[in-house]
Amino acid sequence: MLQSMSGNLLFPDPRLADQITHVEELMPRVAKFRKPESPMHASVESALLAFGATQLYSHQALAYDAAMRGEDVVVTTGTNSGKTLCYNVPAMQFCMTEPACRCLYLFPTKALAQDQMSKLEQLMPTGIRVGCYDGDTPQSQRSPLRKLGHIILTNPDMLHLGILPSHENWTKFLKSLRLIVIDEMHTYRGVFGSNVASVLRRLLRLCQWHHNRPQIIACSATIGNPEELFRNLTGRTATLVNDDGSPSGKRSFVFFNPPLLGTGNRLSSNIAASEIFANLVECDQKTLVFSRSRVGAELVLKYARRRLSKDEQVDPLRIESYRAGYTPKERREIEKAIFKGKLLGLSATSAMELGVDIGTLDGVVINGYPGTTSSFWQQAGRAGRGTRDSLALFVAKDDPLEQFIVRQPAIVLRARNEDVSINPENKQILSKQLLCAAQERPISPTELTRFGTSALSIAEELDRSGELKFSAGLFFYPGADSPAARVSIRGAGDQIRLLVGGEELGTMDYGRAFTQAHEGAIYLHRGNTFVVKHLDLNMKIAQLEPITCDYYTLAQGTSVIQQRVEITKGPGVSLVGVTVTDQVQLYKRMAQDGDTVLGVEPLDLPAQTFETIAVRIDFPELNLEADVMSQMGAVHGAEHALLSVAPLLAACDRGDLGHGWYATFPDTMAPAVFVYDATPGGVGLCEKLAEVALEWVQSALKLLTSCECEIGCPACLYSTQCESENEVLNKGGAIELLDQLIRRFDSTNLTT
Repeated sequence: MLQSMSGNLLFPDPRLADQITHVEELMPRVAKFRKPESPMHASVESALLAFGATQLYSHQALAYDAAMRGEDVVVTTGTNSGKTLCYNVPAMQFCMTEPACRCLYLFPTKALAQDQMSKLEQLMPTGIRVGCYDGDTPQSQRSPLRKLGHIILTNPDMLHLGILPSHENWTKFLKSLRLIVIDEMHTYRGVFGSNVASVLRRLLRLCQWHHNRPQIIACSATIGNPEELFRNLTGRTATLVNDDGSPSGKRSFVFFNPPLLGTGNRLSSNIAASEIFANLVECDQKTLVFSRSRVGAELVLKYARRRLSKDEQVDPLRIESYRAGYTPKERREIEKAIFKGKLLGLSATSAMELGVDIGTLDGVVINGYPGTTSSFWQQAGRAGRGTRDSLALFVAKDDPLEQFIVRQPAIVLRARNEDVSINPENKQILSKQLLCAAQERPISPTELTRFGTSALSIAEELDRSGELKFSAGLFFYPGADSPAARVSIRGAGDQIRLLVGGEELGTMDYGRAFTQAHEGAIYLHRGNTFVVKHLDLNMKIAQLEPITCDYYTLAQGTSVIQQRVEITKGPGVSLVGVTVTDQVQLYKRMAQDGDTVLGVEPLDLPAQTFETIAVRIDFPELNLEADVMSQMGAVHGAEHALLSVAPLLAACDRGDLGHGWYATFPDTMAPAVFVYDATPGGVGLCEKLAEVALEWVQSALKLLTSCECEIGCPACLYSTQCESENEVLNKGGAIELLDQLIRRFDSTNLTT
């Protein structure tokens, strides 16, 4: 039976221990040190010694030397490997040797920036002034920071909304900006990353206007395309440092599959994760549970507190939840409580995945596949520091992708590092960013090349629509206000305010409200349960009331896909432009203990229509003289299998992709499956799927053939989001279709 770090039994309940499907241990790694070749200011050396850094790891020294040569640098090493010194040491050196030097640190969240600031203040030599400039910074402190701060920590949102539109107030800072730091670079994916690419280009453009070219150092988790992502974000080429010299203790990876219930479904992963959470806390193991969704994080907290209340070994209030949507004050209180040891554990979303320091953790529970293998390793890496041993325990949900992972754990343990996809030239994104750039300073046609090959044609369209004005060889923004205030760089758009008795409980993205804040939806907040009584999309508010219930809600809808243009065509797999109309039509009330459907309620919500990029998979024409329903079930089954494994290949969350299938697609008069990028305009996900089409189809086939069932089950074929309730599915036919598609690839390769 598996044991915890302290030697106590991890699962006193043998029923839990029996559900472990795989255990793998990574052996400890010794540190590799290196002495920098470039000289270091005496004050910097003294600051490092006082901080406890008597030697630099190899990657830290290599990054420092590259920075001293004047190169842009991208560092990709593991969690807790000391990446911050890769940019802090060069920043200190610049500040001590160049009195006018200024540095700008960009972190993806305010919480991470504020956490890093406290560490910086301890590290920096006397005389280097550090400050955090974000939405929480008092007005009285902002002007002194702009004028006197050597190192300013902020986030892309503040850079976009507050700094660039009022860059006249930052003239001295921009002229002296020596170093830009991009921390947690791997988080800049999808819509967020595509926007940040333009925000960075806007910043660099203004620096160039002041005859300045700052260096850039970026740090990232291990990903497959760090140099490409750096280039897409900044428009520059960087020196790669990826030889991790930091030490690590033994790391135990455990894969856990919740038990089957009498209904044939598995125990909810939320309940299983909460039981494991409670077990670890009772064994005095400081634990962090990651869930994919806000609902999941809140349910795990609710169940774990209920379990701890029964056993009375640990105060249930010594565990908390942590996610986006909480007020800044709530988040700061929770962070401080777990860092100081007042809390034994947190149930969190990926909001805690980044490096906010909450002290040493003994274990991490990953409740459901987080969407990418890089996120899986980031979350697992939050446990253990330095040479301390650590535990990472993966709890599978009852769906094909996660059951595939527990059957084939090498998918995540030995997977290649994934590529991060962004699309800075997404028309919807770039058109808004060009308005912001023109407001900051009129743009010449030659300057537009830094924003991409399509930027000039987009600017000309904006000129024709009156949103920009072309005069004297420049594109001007004709308004007096800043368009940045109307542009959300996280793709969230408008926010829905969640109100309880007139008091704001939190906020939710406008698009998310269609599936999570509709009338009747259950909303969880820090262990408390609320029901949405009314959603007003025009006023952007949702009225909630407290409720006691034993179910959660799951919205479901339909998608109508119309192909507009064929971009590329391959052997059975084509990249196409499509128009998608999504309609949320109903929601299900789901039992908390086993995902059983308790009831179905209709919804009357407006449809959402957008244009995007899709992959179309073509299959042979139906044989009308044979069993047509069986053949349709094969196509439908192939759609389920392809969609299930697509996130593994596209390195995205399942919600980032939509899907649909045709028994007879009008353009080809044959069956077709569509998988589309759920972001209007697309952010590169389907382009990636098209690039690895053969591997994608092979993975879908392996998903089906690795499951022992004969006709399909939740572990290989069924989907809770299926519009037809998993009817008309033919597992054997789907296997045959996918196998035929692979042979078509092979024959094409042989021919070419």
